[in-house]
Amino acid sequence: MYKRIIVKVGTSVLTSGTDKLDRSHMVELVRQSADLHRQGLDLIICSSGAIAAGREKLRYHGHESSISEKQMLAAVGQSSLIRAWESLFDLFDIPVGQVLLTRADIGHRLSFLNARDTLLTLLEHRIVPIVNENDAVATAEIRVGDNDNLSALVGLVAEADLLLLLTDQQGLFTSDPAKNPEAELIPEVQAIDDTLKRLAGTSTSGLGVGGMVTKLEAADTARRAGADVIIASGHTANVILRAARREPVGTVFRARESPLEQRKKRILAGSRPDGRIIVDEGAARALITDGSSLLPAGISNITGAFDRGDPVAIADAGGKEIAIGISRYGSVEAHRIAGAHSDGIQDILGYAFGPVVVHRNDMIVL
Repeated sequence: MYKRIIVKVGTSVLTSGTDKLDRSHMVELVRQSADLHRQGLDLIICSSGAIAAGREKLRYHGHESSISEKQMLAAVGQSSLIRAWESLFDLFDIPVGQVLLTRADIGHRLSFLNARDTLLTLLEHRIVPIVNENDAVATAEIRVGDNDNLSALVGLVAEADLLLLLTDQQGLFTSDPAKNPEAELIPEVQAIDDTLKRLAGTSTSGLGVGGMVTKLEAADTARRAGADVIIASGHTANVILRAARREPVGTVFRARESPLEQRKKRILAGSRPDGRIIVDEGAARALITDGSSLLPAGISNITGAFDRGDPVAIADAGGKEIAIGISRYGSVEAHRIAGAHSDGIQDILGYAFGPVVVHRNDMIVL
């Protein structure tokens, strides 16, 4: 069974093809999600539907053509959408937290780290994040463009091992099933190439932004980040439960590598660190032998300048580099907390980004 799942719910699934939210079907999706939540799985809902909810709220029957009109509907509908999710999860005594993102929030290294900390903290406290693109303020230059690609980026940020894309189709077919009755479902995809992209059709519901093409783009991003991807119908019985249990459903795209290995490759591929953290003998041994995170108590000195989210070199007392990692504190902050116990960070700085300076999952031991 998967451990951390992103469930992307398309507008066509949330509305069941109508012009308003289908709350009776939403509660069925929540029931399945609650079942997994009770089993200890981490779950993130990436929800479309803000514009559709705004259209329903305002009884707006026109066809919005401008970005500002869509932003207006999203601004009105976002509150209705999150209230719907919140009320349904309340039936199962599960708290939710709203997270609105744009590509800029994920593309910038510091914002990426902040978004990741927020999502992981919500999950740590057993709160289900409800994520949507911040359509009310996003512009053409920074908006992701559809929640398929947003959900893939969220999977990268949250280190998920499954991205489940729920849509109005059973999965990816050999041709358009609406036009060709001989079309067959493709149960598993080994490679996303030009031939496969030509098979992908576009959305025919008129309710959503993305079609099958954007789902292939999302699948390519997510599997490169280490997550399996499943495209399936949101109206298939127990689709979330079946996908989580690795039962055959929809079309499956296998991950290329584990999320941890992908993240560590990005660390090595990054720019040469400007900063260096010198650690004592005990900390060096813990990093090399035990695979531990770097705590402030093990830091003896800081050289160079770096910000939170920057790569740093970690060296032993003799000056030999033993690791490279992403620092959760800037150099000024690291200087102040060097040698202190983790539970004293809050008292020293007046705030804390967690008990470690470099987490073991953000570190390559050389």
